Amino acid sequence: MSALPGRLGQVRRDGGLPHRDDLPLVFDELDYQMACQVYIWALPLVSYAQWQKVHREVFGATESDIVHYVTYRDRLGLITANATTPYILNFFDLNDTGPLVIELPPGPTAGGLSDFWQREIGVMGEMGPDAGSGGRHLVIPPGATVPDAADGFYLQRATGMNIMFGFRTLDADPARAQELVDKVRVYPFAERTDPPVTRVVSPQGRPWSGDQPRGLDYWVRLHDIYQREVVDERDRFYTAMLATLGIEKGKSFAPDSRLTTILETASAAGELMAQANTFAKRFPGSTYWADRHWDLVLALDNSSQRAQFHDQLLERAAWFYEAVSFSAAMKSTTPGLGQAYLSCYTDSDDRWLDGAESYTLHVPADPPAKLFWSVTVYDTDTRCLVDNDQQRGDRGSRDDDLAYNDDGSVDLHFGPTAPAGRESNWIQTIPGEHWFSYFRLYGPLESYFDRSWKLDDIVRSS
Repeated sequence: MSALPGRLGQVRRDGGLPHRDDLPLVFDELDYQMACQVYIWALPLVSYAQWQKVHREVFGATESDIVHYVTYRDRLGLITANATTPYILNFFDLNDTGPLVIELPPGPTAGGLSDFWQREIGVMGEMGPDAGSGGRHLVIPPGATVPDAADGFYLQRATGMNIMFGFRTLDADPARAQELVDKVRVYPFAERTDPPVTRVVSPQGRPWSGDQPRGLDYWVRLHDIYQREVVDERDRFYTAMLATLGIEKGKSFAPDSRLTTILETASAAGELMAQANTFAKRFPGSTYWADRHWDLVLALDNSSQRAQFHDQLLERAAWFYEAVSFSAAMKSTTPGLGQAYLSCYTDSDDRWLDGAESYTLHVPADPPAKLFWSVTVYDTDTRCLVDNDQQRGDRGSRDDDLAYNDDGSVDLHFGPTAPAGRESNWIQTIPGEHWFSYFRLYGPLESYFDRSWKLDDIVRSS
C-alpha cells in the first residue's frame, strides 16, 4: 500500500490493519476531515447567525426592529456590500415570535424573506404579491398551522425557524424613501391588537463584523444556531458529523482539548479551502469572457441551491463565503431587469490584486446597464468594503465627478496613492492587504448577455 498523507502516514500496520495503539491517529484524521467538510457546508448558516448576533448584541435590535444601513461606515462589516444603496433588514427567530407580521406601506420598495441557509422564501414590494400597493404579510413557522383571523394577510411559509427580512426603497428622493422606512412594522401575530413599536435602528458607526468567525468561535456559533433550527432531510448526514464533533441538539458544546485542537485546525483549513473555492473558481462556465479575468461571481442556479442530480454545495460555499443573500433578480436573464455581478481577483497577468500596487481598469464606452453600473473594492480577508482613508470603495456611473475619456470610456485607478489629476476616478487600496473587485450592472442589457460588450482586465501599472 502506498504511503498515506498526514496523520494516516504515521499509522503502523498489523497484518494489514491499523495497529491498535495507532487507532487514535486514524480517528483524529476522520474527525478532522469531517470538520473540514462541515465548515464548508455550514458557511451560509454561520454567516447569518453571526450577523444576527451583531444585530442583537452590538446594535441592540429586538425582534420588533429593523436596522437601517446608510453610511459607508455602517456597511463596513457587511460582506461585499453595495456601496451605493442603503440596506434595511433584521433577523427574526420564529421560536420566540411565533407567526410574524410584516407590514409594508404602499410605495416603491423591493424586498423579501430568506431562511438562514440564505434561500429566498418570499418576495415583497413591487415584485411581490402586493405589487407595491402595500399590505400585511404573515410569516408561518415550519410545521405551524395558519392561525385563525389570518384573512387579509399575504401568507409566507418559512423553511426555517430563523429568517431574514430585508428590503430597499426605490424612491430616489431621500425624504420620501425615509418615510417608507419609518412606516414599516414588524411584530408577532399574537400581539397584533397592540403591537410593539418598530424602531429603526442605526449602526451609528460602531465597529462590527458580519463575516464568519474564526477558530473555535465558528463552532460555538454553529452550535447555537443548530439548537434553534429545524433539520432539512438533505442535511442529516452532515448533522451526523456534527454529533461526532460534539454538536448535538439539546446538549451543551464542551469539546475537550483533543477535539478543540481538531476544530480550530479544521476551521483554518476549511477557510483556506473556501478561499480557493471562491477566489479561484473552477466551476464550468465561471469565466465570463474566455480572454478576460472576470468571473460570474454567482454560480448558484437558483434560490433552492439545487441542481438536477445534486445540491450545489461548493457553488453555495463560494457565494456565501464572499457574499450574503440570494434573490432571483441576481440571476436575471431578461435585458433591463435585475442585476448582473462579475468578480475579479487577479490582474491581467493572473496575480492576486495587491494593495501596495497601482492598477488601472479601462471600462469601454456604453456599459450595458439600463439603470447604472459600479465597480467596488473589497478586502479579501474580511470580504467587506475596503476600510481606506477615503471611506469610499466604489466608483460608477452615478458619480457626478467621474471623468470620462473623449470616446465615452472610463479609466478607473486603484492603488495606495492617487494618480495626478485622476483623483475622482481613484479608489484607495491598503498596502499589506489584498483586494478583489465586483463589477455590477443594474438592469443589464443585451450586449452584456450576448457578450458583445467586454470589460477590460485590471492591469498592474508597475
